[in-house]
Amino acid sequence: MRLTLVFVVSSAVILLAQAPAGPTRSVWDGVYSPEQAGRGQTLYMTHCAPCHMPELEGRLADPTGTPTGVPGLQDPGFQSKWNGLTLGDLWERIRISMPQEKPGSLSRQINADILAYILQRNALPAGVEELPPEKERLDAIRIEH
Repeated sequence: MRLTLVFVVSSAVILLAQAPAGPTRSVWDGVYSPEQAGRGQTLYMTHCAPCHMPELEGRLADPTGTPTGVPGLQDPGFQSKWNGLTLGDLWERIRISMPQEKPGSLSRQINADILAYILQRNALPAGVEELPPEKERLDAIRIEH
């Protein structure tokens, strides 16, 4: 019995040590560079603005009044939707579903640059390093508004 208890406790300690850590940084820690956001702005205007609009305001209906459901990317609804998740979650959503007419067609780096621009437009501070184009690394950055 004692040997079994030692084994169970030891196994639990090993599993906890191997468990992936939660986010260790926040979007408030300056996780993108101004240069990256500048590239992202140009890319956003080409690939995202036709649907999400130039000022990131989104478009809930087309000119005929037909609902489009295209959300804004800097309004309180956008911020609350992603609050508490990670940049990896948002980046992956962009990567697999955008642009709407050709989902998944943009490179990982382009998606990271566009995400940097979205962070800048949401008044989150820039830093010296660029956002990485890897979900695993972006998962370490928590979205907080």
